[in-house]
Amino acid sequence: MKAVLFDFDGIIIDSEWPIYQSWLKLFQREGQMLEVSDYVQCIGSDFETWSPEKLLEQLTDKSFDWKKENAVRQVEIESDLEGVQPIEGVVGLLQWLKSQGVSAAVVSSSTHKWVDMWLEKLDLLQYFQEVVCRGDAPRIKPAPDLYEEGARRFNLAGGECLVIEDSLNGVKAAKAAGTLAYAVPSRLTSILDFSEADAEFSSMEEMSNSLKSLFESI
Repeated sequence: MKAVLFDFDGIIIDSEWPIYQSWLKLFQREGQMLEVSDYVQCIGSDFETWSPEKLLEQLTDKSFDWKKENAVRQVEIESDLEGVQPIEGVVGLLQWLKSQGVSAAVVSSSTHKWVDMWLEKLDLLQYFQEVVCRGDAPRIKPAPDLYEEGARRFNLAGGECLVIEDSLNGVKAAKAAGTLAYAVPSRLTSILDFSEADAEFSSMEEMSNSLKSLFESI
């Protein structure tokens, strides 16, 4: 393994929960419920995979000004994330990888605007040689394109990379790209079956300790 490719939302920061909460509030405003078991279908991907917008329209038999609704949700999300810190164990792992000379990249289905903003705010850009986001490859997760692009930027084959993911869409993308895939489920995605992953961990700290032990045994 010569590079570690990190998902962003749910792996670097716990941003998926406030995003889900913003959707839940909107559904509840309309007298509806948004089950986690439904919502997790779009985590790690986009609304082409599964759409809360389409679901709410079907449930209410209404149309919505999604540009307006999503702008309001965005303000709520950023407010909820004010003061957010990296998920426990992330910074220590990044520092250790840097000390070992192992390359690291963020590979996310989110936009550069979103990912770069948080990496800069949290002073994490220093740990990543590459940041690959929506628009940097033809398709986003669960297609393998983003992870293939991440490996390509390091001039590596997929099998020389380890992916760290919290979503099933992300794990599917990683395996399709030929990489090793470690799953660290979030409080939303913990309901999913991650048997497709090469290993599953309860926390970033547990995963980090396992990864360090693996390196020490080589």
